[in-house]
Amino acid sequence: MNPVRSALIIVTPALLIFSSCTRQPSSLIEGRIKRETLSVSSKVAGRIAKLYVQEGDQVKAGDTLALLSLPEVDAKIAQAEGAVKSAGAQYEMARNGATELQLEQLNAKYEGLKEQYNFAKVSVGRLANMLKDSLIARQQYDEAYTKMQGARAQLDAVTAQIKEARDGARKEQQTMAMGQKSQASGALQEADAASKERYVIAPQDMSIESITLHTGELALPGYALFTGYLNRTTYFRFSIPESKIGNIKNQQQITVRIPYTNGTIEGRVSSVGQLNHYADITTAYPDYEMGEALYEVKIRPVNAEQAGKLLANATATIQLTK
Repeated sequence: MNPVRSALIIVTPALLIFSSCTRQPSSLIEGRIKRETLSVSSKVAGRIAKLYVQEGDQVKAGDTLALLSLPEVDAKIAQAEGAVKSAGAQYEMARNGATELQLEQLNAKYEGLKEQYNFAKVSVGRLANMLKDSLIARQQYDEAYTKMQGARAQLDAVTAQIKEARDGARKEQQTMAMGQKSQASGALQEADAASKERYVIAPQDMSIESITLHTGELALPGYALFTGYLNRTTYFRFSIPESKIGNIKNQQQITVRIPYTNGTIEGRVSSVGQLNHYADITTAYPDYEMGEALYEVKIRPVNAEQAGKLLANATATIQLTK
């Protein structure tokens, strides 16, 4: 056999093998279907009394997701209601003054002190005449006069009490009673607000992805009870190398293919931004050049309702022109 021909026979398969191992850069870019996530947590501590949803359910904003048992809050409501009644009664008493029975008692006391004063006044007048005629000692007159002054002071005091009872408490006392009433009302409102938190409500339309607690378990404030996807926030995320980013323009309309459905959906480029430098290609990779920067491209679907039915994190592809 001709040596040159045999050498060609040997070399040719090697070239074919080398050619088959060298991949040409592909214009097909793979990405993922993404959605914004939402966590729903409780504001107060309580045990899960009942769950109204399951993983995978679609819920609307305002739907009840779970019911919490809050015995401590119920006790606070009872205490606050009692404080409101007590503070309200104190304010009314300060504003309206004494009761009819108290007024009757004060009037009776006034009449008794008035009689004592009149009697002491008459006695002092008699003793004054006798003192002029030197029939009594000065000491006896002074004692009677002092008793008259004491009776007059007591009469003035009960007169002031009657006036206060009829007019009500002083303005400062009424203001203080009003402040205590407002404080008790605020405590009741706080307890009522905490009581409403026993219902865990969906803040937006969402699909339930995971439920972290079950019936009977303790839910702490701020702990995520439910995690879900916001279906109307679906978008497609692609990582595109520097050598191909020139084919992407902001607001460009691109057809996105969904492999698992064998269907397509129209989208529009919403943002193009470079990924952090640690995402740059620094090792050999068949489709990318070493040292190339990577860019994150987000494509929003034109029909958000259609995209909302897609599975999150499933594969999506786009075809770039060479």
